[in-house]
Amino acid sequence: DLEFLSKNKDSLPEKIILDIVSPEKSLFSGEVDEITVPAAQGYLGSLPGHAPLLSELQVGVISYRQGTDESYLFCSMGFLEVLEDRVSVLAEKAELADQIDIEQARTDQSDAEEVLRVGDEVTDYTEVTLRIREASTRLEVVAKVGRTT
Repeated sequence: DLEFLSKNKDSLPEKIILDIVSPEKSLFSGEVDEITVPAAQGYLGSLPGHAPLLSELQVGVISYRQGTDESYLFCSMGFLEVLEDRVSVLAEKAELADQIDIEQARTDQSDAEEVLRVGDEVTDYTEVTLRIREASTRLEVVAKVGRTT
């Protein structure tokens, strides 16, 4: 109903307050125009005025936009709370693109792939697969911002 939308258009927030924290530190707190997170059922985008929800986080890339600037972070597991004007990300692991050790991520990925290749009856395939996903996602984040070293 257009009348309803026009009456309530002014009551929608224009920005989202975004807080991203891990057990070690606060990674970001500020106003953003939109955010995308790796939620339990796939990537979820949120704009100001989004319906409230709670979700688990998976391994993936968090992105947020402030005007025309896009920022990227690595995250692995955790929880997400979306309110009309606020998004809170509580990640078990999270790193800003400039904090990611590229060589360590490459080493972690190749080491985990080698464990899978050699695999034996004591190999925890779930754990090794998670390590590969985390390492490759870290490399994806640095690629998105153009970092090579």
